[in-house]
Amino acid sequence: MNNINLDKKRLLESFLHYISYDTQAKNGAKKSPTSVGQARLAKHIYQELSALGLKNIELNKFSVLTAFLPSNVNPKTPTIGFIMHLDTPTECNCKNTYPEVIPEYRGGDISLGVGDEYISPVYYPFLQRLIGKTLIVGDGKNLIGVENKASIAEVINALTYLVQNNIPHCNIQIAIIPDKEIGLGLNLLPIDKLSCDWAYSFNGGEIGNVYDESFYSAEALITLYGSHIHTDIAKGRMQNALALACEFQQGFPKDEVPEKTENKEGFFHLVNFEGDVEQVKLNYLICDFDLVSFEQRKAFLAMMVVDFNRHKKLFRRAEIELVDRYVNIAEQTCDFSQSIHLANKAIKSCNIEPKNKPIRSNALGSMLSQKNIVCPSLATGGYNFHSKHEVITLEDMESATKIIIEIARQAVDMLKK
Repeated sequence: MNNINLDKKRLLESFLHYISYDTQAKNGAKKSPTSVGQARLAKHIYQELSALGLKNIELNKFSVLTAFLPSNVNPKTPTIGFIMHLDTPTECNCKNTYPEVIPEYRGGDISLGVGDEYISPVYYPFLQRLIGKTLIVGDGKNLIGVENKASIAEVINALTYLVQNNIPHCNIQIAIIPDKEIGLGLNLLPIDKLSCDWAYSFNGGEIGNVYDESFYSAEALITLYGSHIHTDIAKGRMQNALALACEFQQGFPKDEVPEKTENKEGFFHLVNFEGDVEQVKLNYLICDFDLVSFEQRKAFLAMMVVDFNRHKKLFRRAEIELVDRYVNIAEQTCDFSQSIHLANKAIKSCNIEPKNKPIRSNALGSMLSQKNIVCPSLATGGYNFHSKHEVITLEDMESATKIIIEIARQAVDMLKK
C-alpha cells in the first residue's frame, strides 16, 4: 500500500536500541528469563506499549509481556495475535554488539567490525538483490537479532502508525515471551490470555514469505560412559567415552545433516558434544516434515543405541532420552485458510508477491497450533539469521511493518458473525 508513510528513522532507531540489550538465552537455566537483558528489554517495551495506550498490559516476573489493542471500528472484528520473543540463541553472543548502518549498499564484500569477518556475494548471492538499499549488519562477533529484535521493532512501529494515524484496524493481541530459543519460555505463553482468532509469529527470511508449514522435531540426549585409569596401566582397562562418542557419531547418514539438506528434507543435527574420558553427553535435534519419516528417524536413533550396546563391550551401557518438541503446523486440525489468505492479500497490497513455503523452524507456531490457535509465520526481512553474519535492510523492515499494518487494516472487513 503506497500511502503508508512510515517514520523510517524511528524504525531504524527502535531496532538499533533493541540490539543494545544482551538477550542471549542461557542453556541449563531452570527459570526465565535466563538473561538480565531480556527482563530489561521487556520493561522497555512495556513502557512503549503503555505510551501508545494499549489495554490490559501485563508484564509478569518471568518477563512475559501481553497487551491488547481493541478495534477502533467494531469489537466484532477478528482478534489477531502477533507473537514474538525476547531472546537470541545460545550459540551466538549479543553482548556489546556494535551494528553498522550502510546507506545505499553498492555491492561487493562487507567488512564486519574491526576483525577478519566479512560477508560476500560470493558466499551469499542474495546480497546482489540488496544493492542500493540501507543495510544493517553486525560487528562480526555478535548477532543483531534480525529475527526476534527486528520483529519487535516492526510490530511496535506498526502499532505506532495505527494508533497515531487512527487507521481502522481489528482487535490486536500482543504477546512477547523470553527464552523461546531454549524452549523454556514456550510453556510460559499465557494461552488463556490469547483470545485471538489466529496469530502470526515471525522468522527471518525474504519479505513476502509466509511460512505455512513447519517440521516435526524431537531432542535426544545420548549418554556414553567410560572408565578412566592411568595411561601406564590402561591397556584392557580404560574405556574412553570421548572415543566412543566419536565412533557413535559415525553411525549417522553423513548427508542427512542441516548443512547438506534444504526445504523439506529431514535431518539429524548434533547440537552439543560435552564430556571427558569418564562420560560424554551428545545432544541431537531430529527433524522431518513427514510424520512417518519423523517416527522412523527416532526409531533409527534408538536402535543405534541398542546396537552400540550390543556390539561394544561397554563397562556401562549407553543411555538415550528422547523427547518430542514440535509438530508440523500444516498437519494439525486447525484451519489455516483465513490466516494465510489475509497475509497473502496484505503482502500483495504492499506490491510484493507472497510466497507460501515451509520453514525448518516456527516453534511458537507449532506450540500454538497444538493449543488450537492457528499461527503461521511471517518473514522479518532478515538474512543469515542466528549467525554473526546477519544482515537486514531498512527498506525490507519498512515493508514488513507495512504488511503488519495491512493485516490489521484489512481484517476489519472480516467481521465475525
